[in-house]
Amino acid sequence: MERAIGIIDSGIGGLTVVKEVMRQLPHEPIVYLGDTARCPYGPRDTQEVRQFTQEMVDFLLEKHKLKMLIVACNTATAVMLESLKRMLPIPVLGVVHPGARAAVKKTKNKRIGVIGTIGTINSQAYEKALFSIDTSIKVTSLPCPAFVPLAEQGRTSGEDNQAVVSAVLGTTFQSQEVDALILGCTHYPMLTVLIQKAVGENVILISSGEETAREASTILHYQQIESSPTLSPTPHFYTTGQPSLFKQMAERWLEKEIHVSYARLEDESS
Repeated sequence: MERAIGIIDSGIGGLTVVKEVMRQLPHEPIVYLGDTARCPYGPRDTQEVRQFTQEMVDFLLEKHKLKMLIVACNTATAVMLESLKRMLPIPVLGVVHPGARAAVKKTKNKRIGVIGTIGTINSQAYEKALFSIDTSIKVTSLPCPAFVPLAEQGRTSGEDNQAVVSAVLGTTFQSQEVDALILGCTHYPMLTVLIQKAVGENVILISSGEETAREASTILHYQQIESSPTLSPTPHFYTTGQPSLFKQMAERWLEKEIHVSYARLEDESS
């Protein structure tokens, strides 16, 4: 059996990374698990995030042979990435450093904004990642807990949803002259139209998906674990929530028909 790239997220947000991995690495088998039953992770305490992330990893390892793991959840990346790197014998990638690198490449005035869940923003993971690249960068961060529910519910357009997004963002980034805004949650690219309108066309929105997929490609090549270019694999999708709803949302985003299976983890009552 061909080994796969495992991708995990707290819900449907990681599909933004899946879409980019499928585009850049079309011959690579992918297995995805979205913990929609316990989404969002952002407001949860660190121990819960650790437990839930570990349960997702254990599930995929039990069901599939993995050659790489991508933690496509910023909150889980901030909390568990280093532990998973030490624990697993395969390459483990997060989405924070790829997003930070992309932002540094794009900014012209070195004023970068970050929006994310409460957990991600409180962890200061992006500030640390950005300053590790360039200490002269000025960072403005803002937690946006209302955004994940919008994405999970498919509320990605319309005046009512625009009003919610605009009210949350206000003039925070315009007042700081931010020219690059990191979408520090993989759900947020699904709200790109709403966010762009709220912050203005002069602000470049940064999604970590493209850079993460590029990093995955580099590592696969370097470690000589790339799949054969003759492969045309079918991705496997799992959700801890309702498969029919996940399928509907995923197919809209990925623009292709998929099969979704239910995944039961240790404790979904939390």
